[in-house]
Amino acid sequence: MLNNIRIVLVDTSHPGNIGAAARAMKNMCLSQMHLVTPHHYPSEEATSRASGADDLLANAIVHNSLDEALTGCRLVVGTSARPRTISWPVLSPRNAATKLTDEAALGEVALVFGREKSGLSNSELDRCNFLVHIPTNEAYSSLNLGAAVQVLSYEIYLASMLELNSPSEIPRDLATAEMMQGFHEHLTQALDDVGFTDPRQSERLLRRLRSLFQRARPDKDEINILRGILSAMQGGKSMRR
Repeated sequence: MLNNIRIVLVDTSHPGNIGAAARAMKNMCLSQMHLVTPHHYPSEEATSRASGADDLLANAIVHNSLDEALTGCRLVVGTSARPRTISWPVLSPRNAATKLTDEAALGEVALVFGREKSGLSNSELDRCNFLVHIPTNEAYSSLNLGAAVQVLSYEIYLASMLELNSPSEIPRDLATAEMMQGFHEHLTQALDDVGFTDPRQSERLLRRLRSLFQRARPDKDEINILRGILSAMQGGKSMRR
């Protein structure tokens, strides 16, 4: 089950943080490291900070985009320390770990960490089903990337050890991250085709719709139905023209 949990680091600027994250992961029996456009990798500094977790660095997969790193994932949880204008469902580290281990028993999942200085962008958060926030001292809330990976990796390992990963419902064949992204792109095009979107408000509207469907977590059949409806909407407009 732990082998199905991807730790995804986005646009990491300091190679030492990659090594520290690898060490934290290996401490907690996590092995899937995915790197999205790291600034310096491979790196001697990363190897030095890994302190024996060289195998994780050797097997780390480097991607050109976050969408590529999330291919095949049934659940995506993003980390965030900042309040956002659009509210995503936010979990505590313990609840996030429980969700991740529950879903990892059924397929691939991802826990995504953003840039050291700015975290994940809004467009990257759009790819997430949930966010997780690590509570810290309000007067000094800055948390090193390696430390954040350690905290959440520990919670995941604890959840697996306490056998909190038994699904309470009949497993659903959920739409994968790339299926959800394809649906959102189709939705954007269909709304534009039928004249529903307003250029002055479309970005905020589309982000709210994305948040709605990411929370709903439709299965593969439901996504196919929704895309069929969108195609019918587009076809109807074409015939009227």
